[in-house]
Amino acid sequence: MQTSRTNIHISIRDQRLTLKEGEVPIRSYRVSTSRFGVGTEEGSMKTPTGRFRVAEKIGGEMPSNTVFRNRIPLQPGDPLPPTEDLVMSRILWLDGLDEQNANARDRFIYIHGTKHEDKIGSPASHGCVRMRNDDVVELFDLVDEGAHVIIEE
Repeated sequence: MQTSRTNIHISIRDQRLTLKEGEVPIRSYRVSTSRFGVGTEEGSMKTPTGRFRVAEKIGGEMPSNTVFRNRIPLQPGDPLPPTEDLVMSRILWLDGLDEQNANARDRFIYIHGTKHEDKIGSPASHGCVRMRNDDVVELFDLVDEGAHVIIEE
């Protein structure tokens, strides 16, 4: 499969991420977006909408279920970050392409794995798009940096 034409569409209403090859859906995953709703304000913990690109892919060499702190993988025995919203397995760091979401990268808006897989399908995140760990590992391998992402209500 050529990954250069893949793009991601995220529906907040449906709590679903669809991976497309051009316009053809090739994978679909349940996700969890922000429990605080939609928005772009700094510190709001809301999921932004609009056009984005995958600015950076992080964690491809790490085992699934690796926990990251500041995008750095923790080693066995490292203390867990003092948060319930752990970033796990893989990170797709998003860069906003629209004026209203241009701060997405500075807000650290990611598509990432979570320890709260039981909440996938319901809004529960702090702004990011959470996925099951196995799903985000699969998605990570199917998209390139620069891939286009649409997040809509």
